[in-house]
Amino acid sequence: MAKSKNKSKNEEIQVLEEPTNVEGTEEELSPWYAFCSTGCGFCKKAEPIIEELNKEGYDILTLDIAEPDNKNLNEELKAKYKIQCGTPWFINAETGKGICGFREKDIMKKWLDGEDIPAPPRPKGMPPKPPLMGSTGKEEADWKKAYKTWLDDNQHLPKERRKSADEILAMPRPKSDPPKPPMGPNMTDNAIDKWGKEYKVWSEENKHLPNLQPADKIVMNMKNRAKQMANMPQQGQPQPPMGGNFEQRLGMMEQKIDKLMNHLGVK
Repeated sequence: MAKSKNKSKNEEIQVLEEPTNVEGTEEELSPWYAFCSTGCGFCKKAEPIIEELNKEGYDILTLDIAEPDNKNLNEELKAKYKIQCGTPWFINAETGKGICGFREKDIMKKWLDGEDIPAPPRPKGMPPKPPLMGSTGKEEADWKKAYKTWLDDNQHLPKERRKSADEILAMPRPKSDPPKPPMGPNMTDNAIDKWGKEYKVWSEENKHLPNLQPADKIVMNMKNRAKQMANMPQQGQPQPPMGGNFEQRLGMMEQKIDKLMNHLGVK
């Protein structure tokens, strides 16, 4: 640390020299990303785990794919490493090592420490849909029979993914099927507003269900998604160049550099 005196020689001013070699800088800038989406239950479940890991010294950046720049980065990394995954998706952009879907904290730490995490076993077919709340005894009996067949075909799955029929029937179930939202070219503002009113009535009738999203929030997200789809280039139109997320990456890098500088006491 160098020192210099002013003209009056009455006080000294400390000047911090720029560090030329900071051990661990590369680790500080390691790009661990968690791609999430609004309304994703497993993304919500992963939030406290990510927060705990970051407090322990890791640096996972959570990115909402509803943001265009985050979506571009998501698609660019999938293309680069030939990966298909929804949300949540955890990826180290430098190594390509990642986790598709929610995993517990101990598995996450292994990933952060550089281990390859094998994909969890996949089910053989979708389980039959549980009967609605208030269904007849015959409907429940028919479902139990179909569900037992599914269980027999999926004994390779872990125990937590093979709940018994009685456990599932004891869980909160909807009284009716939710209204189907508009899709594709039918996603106009008027159609979305109409669906929102129907969903609000349905959610009031099924307020015993946990984690129901407010109708207004879902309507807003659907309208934003419809606008994004409308702005996407159609087939046959020129595609935007890759790497259009430069500003997003620059912002991430600036945040990480600020964190490092604060840690070193450099103002």
